[in-house]
Amino acid sequence: MSQSLITTACHNWHVANMGRMVDFAGWDMPVQYSSIVEEHLAVRNAVGLFDVAHMGRIKFTGTDACVFLDHLLTNDVTVLNPGQIRYSLVCNEQGGILDDVLVYRFSSFYMLVVNASNRSKILDWIQQHRANFDVTVEDITLKSFMLAAQGPLALAVCQSMVDTPLDEIKYYHGVETIIGDKEGIVTRTGYTGEDGVELIVPSEYGNQLWNNLMQAGKERGIVAAGLGCRDTLRLEAAMPLYGHEMDESTDPFTAGLSFGVRLKAGDFIGKEALVKAKPKVTQKRIGIELEGKRIAREGATLHFKGKQIGQVTSGTFSPTLQKPIAMGYVPSKNADVGTQLEVDIRGKKMGATIVALPFYKRG
Repeated sequence: MSQSLITTACHNWHVANMGRMVDFAGWDMPVQYSSIVEEHLAVRNAVGLFDVAHMGRIKFTGTDACVFLDHLLTNDVTVLNPGQIRYSLVCNEQGGILDDVLVYRFSSFYMLVVNASNRSKILDWIQQHRANFDVTVEDITLKSFMLAAQGPLALAVCQSMVDTPLDEIKYYHGVETIIGDKEGIVTRTGYTGEDGVELIVPSEYGNQLWNNLMQAGKERGIVAAGLGCRDTLRLEAAMPLYGHEMDESTDPFTAGLSFGVRLKAGDFIGKEALVKAKPKVTQKRIGIELEGKRIAREGATLHFKGKQIGQVTSGTFSPTLQKPIAMGYVPSKNADVGTQLEVDIRGKKMGATIVALPFYKRG
């Protein structure tokens, strides 16, 4: 018998509201409710509500919490002030990416948010490396609930449920506050390329909070949004996805994630390998726009002057730009914006042009 899927606090709501449920990293999650395009455009123009409770949430306390995370992560954790959040990577000793994460600092604890598909792996990795540190690690994923409200009207919709003035929270910052009548966390973060907030509350309050926000946003055009449009939104914003743009064979510099690495900071795991790798990078992550309407999916090969030089890692039809877009890797010498390529889509070559990333940037 297969192991039953994990469900979030809003599972019954998703099912009752026509959510198309799929197995995502062992969780029963909604991929869409109406259509991916409709949900995508609602996020770009109004507000979409995402259940992201499947994302791993790991809490760190103890005297060495900061020092331990600084050893674990590629970014500099020691400079974080309470309320600050940073993008970082967890790398192995060879410099390969185990996961990309957000690290949060609050007054009495630190927290990592990790990809759902990597939660067990990262928890095992933490266990392997914590022995010499005075740190307590708690996986709070199942006891908490996390949602994301994204779009230009997201802050207005959520404000009625949050004590703290949301427009005073800076991007990549967060606060511990009262959400509804429960203690929780609100952060100015997201994975869509739009403004918005992510809220973390006790799991038992998740369904009520979701319903309250759906009601509060009704006049502003709120929609429930699934994992399908979360992917098209992040792709337009050129945000990498683990398992597509990066994995354990990819280093941060090749993936275009050098902003998440501080080689002159702490002595983190994989630092020695990354110091050696940085000047030797020969591949570059690129964005391409395709001619016609056909979509280049992961694995489609990229060709330059008749020679295969790379492949697509993610591709979709952009609802915002109304054209097919994709990301992939090619040799750095062939990665200039404006370079003409061909994409092999199921045996047929389609014209494509390398364009600057991101494809979409909110005004």
